[in-house]
Parts: sequence; C-alpha cells; structure tokens
Amino acid sequence: SVWIPYSFSHFTDTVNKDTEPKDPFPIPRKIMAEPDYIDDDNPELIRPQKLINPVKSSRNHQDLHRELLMNQKRGLAPQNKPELQKVMEKRKRDQVIKQQKEEEAQKKKSDLEIELLKRQQKLEQLELEKQKIQEEQENAPEFVKVKGNLRRTVQEATEAPDS
Repeated sequence: SVWIPYSFSHFTDTVNKDTEPKDPFPIPRKIMAEPDYIDDDNPELIRPQKLINPVKSSRNHQDLHRELLMNQKRGLAPQNKPELQKVMEKRKRDQVIKQQKEEEAQKKKSDLEIELLKRQQKLEQLELEKQKIQEEQENAPEFVKVKGNLRRTVQEATEAPDS
C-alpha cells in the first residue's frame, strides 16, 4: 500500500464513496476546527451570541429587501439608472399627469364657464385691436394726423349750418 503523508480523508464527504473514483488529494470540506466551548463542560461560561446587524434590522433595509425580492420573482431587474435620470423621469411623469388632469378639468367645464371664456376671449381681441389702432395713429406721419384733423373740422363745419 502507498502511504500518503497528507491524508484529507476525514474531511471528505462520505455520500458517494462507491461511485466516485478515489482522488489522492481531495478538496478539504472543513478547514476550521470546531469550537471547543460547544461541549457542556462548564455551565458558568458565557456563550457567544450572534451580533444583531443594525442595517438588516432597520425598517428601510427590510422594505428595500422585500421590494427587491418581489421584483426578482416578477422577473424585473433593478434599474441601474443615474439619480438625475430618475428625477427627470419623475418630473416628466408628474407633468403628464398634470396635463391630463387639466384636460379632464377642461372637458368637465359647464356651459356657463364655456360662454364666459368665449366672452373673455372676444374682449381681449377687441382690446388688442384698439391697441393696434392707437399704435398706428401714434406712428403715423404728422401730415396724416393734420389731414385727419382737417376732415373732422370740415365735417363739423358742414354739419353745424344744417342744424
């Protein structure tokens, strides 16, 4: 028989010994030794306890973990988008929602509101036309203004003797 100086036979798994070929250098399964305080020799010894991870016990971490698990089950991968892109997409969504609400509000306007809006638009158009006329008169040359004044005086003069 051949003697192997470093035998790892006590570390190997004994599940499929019959079917697997013998490896002269098997991979060790347990590298660390078992702790000796597990034996109940001394009941006065303080048993070590696992420390509580503050990150895992936080509510935000639990919610995030739950959401990631749900997305994993649905087949959705976590979005690796930069923060700026996320903010811009959120703004765009909010803007679209706001526009939809405004359109719905416009569709739901009563007949009275529609009529008032039409009148308001007509008044605004009339005011714009008056402003245009005034600007044209102010920008007109001096002789055009004098000619307009002469016509008015001539019309007043012709109307005065008739009455």
